[in-house]
Amino acid sequence: MMDAIKNRVEQCFSCPLSNFRTNTVLGEGDLDAPIMFVGEGPGADEDKTGRPFVGRAGQLLTKILESVEIKREQVYICNVVKCRPPGNRVPSKEEQRACAHFLLGQIAVINPQIIVPLGSTALGFFMGKPVSIGEYRGTEIKWKGNKTLFPMFHPSFLLRNPSRAKGSPKDLTWRDIKKIRSYLDEYKRR
Repeated sequence: MMDAIKNRVEQCFSCPLSNFRTNTVLGEGDLDAPIMFVGEGPGADEDKTGRPFVGRAGQLLTKILESVEIKREQVYICNVVKCRPPGNRVPSKEEQRACAHFLLGQIAVINPQIIVPLGSTALGFFMGKPVSIGEYRGTEIKWKGNKTLFPMFHPSFLLRNPSRAKGSPKDLTWRDIKKIRSYLDEYKRR
């Protein structure tokens, strides 16, 4: 099923982003993962390799996961749009709509219990409106199909805000990733 989605993504020319891509970036990880991380779109390194979250932000995401002994292979990682927006700009609503069926297909195949939107753009996609990640991060939001959204800051935001002081984005992310670890442990006990 995921192979069919991958083939459709590779052949997609539904929006102008297809004109700029080197590679499409579907996603990777455990196809039976209880937790799915969703960013906004591929960056330069992802476009070059065809893999999600492999640049600086992706390396930080890997470290965040490893800080609570979660391997990338235990979760599924993808983006709202599957082609790199030029200059790493935020994908437009039209671009997000053009890719929506791919992401929804991935969610249907993987059937995660927890979806972790990384940043405002990804969270806005799921909420259907522009939102502030600061307002929602670290909260559980019920979503379609009895799934739970658990928004977190995007790793690129953390790179721009390196403080580890109490209440800083990095401190809040540490709290959030420990909650993700507890979700994973709870899932394993079932």
